[in-house]
Amino acid sequence: MSKDKAAPAVDDSDDWDPFGQPLFDDPSVRALSRVGVVDIGSNSIRMVVFDGAARSPAYFFNEKVMAGLGQGLAETGKLNPEGRERGLTALNRFAALAEGMDIGPLTCVATAAMRDAEDGPEFHRKIEKETGLKVHIVDGLEEARLSAQGVLLGWPEAEGLVCDIGGNSMELAEIRGGKVWRRATSQLGPFRLQQISGGKKAITAHIQATMQELAEKVGTEHERIYLVGGSWRAIARLDMERRDYPLLVQHEYRMKPDELGETIEWIGKSDMEKLRAKTGTSSARMELVPLASQVLRELIATFEPKEIDVSAYGIREGLLYEQMPERLRRRDPLVEAARHTERVMSRMPGFGKKLHAFIEPIFGPLPPEKFRLVRAACLLHDTTWRTHPDYRAEACFENVTRANYSAMSHPERIWLGVALLHRYKNSRGGSRLEPFLPLLTEEQIQEAEVLGKAMRFGSMFATHSPADAGELKYSAKKGELELKLTKRGKALMGEVAESRFRSLANALKAEPIITD
Repeated sequence: MSKDKAAPAVDDSDDWDPFGQPLFDDPSVRALSRVGVVDIGSNSIRMVVFDGAARSPAYFFNEKVMAGLGQGLAETGKLNPEGRERGLTALNRFAALAEGMDIGPLTCVATAAMRDAEDGPEFHRKIEKETGLKVHIVDGLEEARLSAQGVLLGWPEAEGLVCDIGGNSMELAEIRGGKVWRRATSQLGPFRLQQISGGKKAITAHIQATMQELAEKVGTEHERIYLVGGSWRAIARLDMERRDYPLLVQHEYRMKPDELGETIEWIGKSDMEKLRAKTGTSSARMELVPLASQVLRELIATFEPKEIDVSAYGIREGLLYEQMPERLRRRDPLVEAARHTERVMSRMPGFGKKLHAFIEPIFGPLPPEKFRLVRAACLLHDTTWRTHPDYRAEACFENVTRANYSAMSHPERIWLGVALLHRYKNSRGGSRLEPFLPLLTEEQIQEAEVLGKAMRFGSMFATHSPADAGELKYSAKKGELELKLTKRGKALMGEVAESRFRSLANALKAEPIITD
């Protein structure tokens, strides 16, 4: 493993550098443990209730209705009548659900359709009167800011340009240093583009001209573009389909401009109904994909990013981020989520910290990006213990690669999954994870295996604290792995423990040495 930068030493206090004490235990942020938000968009209306570790919340409830409020708005100037009816029904249901969940007032925002429609103010009043919900209609620049904050919630180190597309608008926001900077809004939503006469050439000319205006407002020096919105996610899912990509988690799915360009061309030549059926995309969403693809093509041509990344987090998560104190925003979402998972799902909450301290000498000083993954693995090592023993290894892998964890790239998900698989199983041969391994290098696979076998040994060597039973010392130069036993450790060192220690040494290509 790399030893370029030293991570802080792990101590036995409650304050874990560099991540600090778990903040979901802090009374000042406990109110964030369950928060409900509603996003009234031009195409969909969604209610989400976030729950769990405050910095990395889980989706306790998530329901979407494709109301289509903004369909036809550019032509009529008014909200779609059927969309109004469907939307009001959905909002009445959401208000009743929130009351039943006893989560307090829902935070509700409405975007382009309601702010642009002639009858938007009247519908606004009708919603509040009939449902009791207080709805905030945000302008385009505020929508851009909230979407960008949603990206920062799930991707704290993100730097570049956030692009959020809805049915009637598209917003851009620059993020840098954990802050939102320049912003711009436009009417490049697919519903709007449907109303442009003159065919594809006229639409393309309109998109190109609007992109130039946007570029003047937010600049073109951004290496990464972060895509937010259902139409973008539908295109990303199609990119996965074309590439036969093994992991279907969309958050932090990363694409190169040339590859994405090939997907856009492929979409244009494909049978959309067949693609819809293969990917499970809704008809309402798939209908907007061709126009959204045109917008994306021009976005890439105008801004020339080196990478295009998908964010599953947007305006709804931005509303949650808005309520977080600054010290909470600075926390690592992955580690906070892993701590919360350990707390509610492991047999011995708190053991992960002790396990990490015990095996740390094997790895030595690590760069922060690797240190956090090792920490997360130790916290998660025992969270699938209720699974049938024959399936625990694969359950570990599948849980972490498919979990709603953020601040983790796809290769990092696989790396963590391989480590946790080896926590329960020596060999990965014949398992269902093999199609995922090409996302890692051979060196990364070896690192993950070593971590898994270290956890496998340490977790069963002593159930209270492995450090009380022995101390590990590893010398890559000498090719030796030494276990120095304490008096207590001598009694704990049975056949199974010794076998797992030797397996760890073998993974390190080192000679196992046991001393007292």
